Amino acid sequence: QVQLVESGGGLVQAGGSTRLSCAASGYIFKINAMGWYRQPPGKQRELVATITSGETTKYADSVKGRFTVSRDNAKNTVYLQMSSLKPEDTAVYYCHTNAREGGTLVARDYWGQGTQVTVSS
Repeated sequence: QVQLVESGGGLVQAGGSTRLSCAASGYIFKINAMGWYRQPPGKQRELVATITSGETTKYADSVKGRFTVSRDNAKNTVYLQMSSLKPEDTAVYYCHTNAREGGTLVARDYWGQGTQVTVSS
């Protein structure tokens, strides 16, 4: 199976920066895309940023210009650089990938366990 493990985050002051990392493990045949979603307190999970195998990126309007998603294919790792943080960025951040596991016929979605990011004013 494919597993995703996030690291980073924690308590950050408003206006500050932090970086999240997510490493995929398992027998991965092909990663089509990796990215990040978040779930603020009392709200639904929402897309933050994604990056495809062709390095095409997509961002939520609320984070454009402040967050940067990148990847390291050799490490099967995706990163989220978060700058100019605001209290409304406070959420549990979840790593996501759409990938084909070795020995399978089609790609599917995989999710990390989530990591808390809290932005204080």
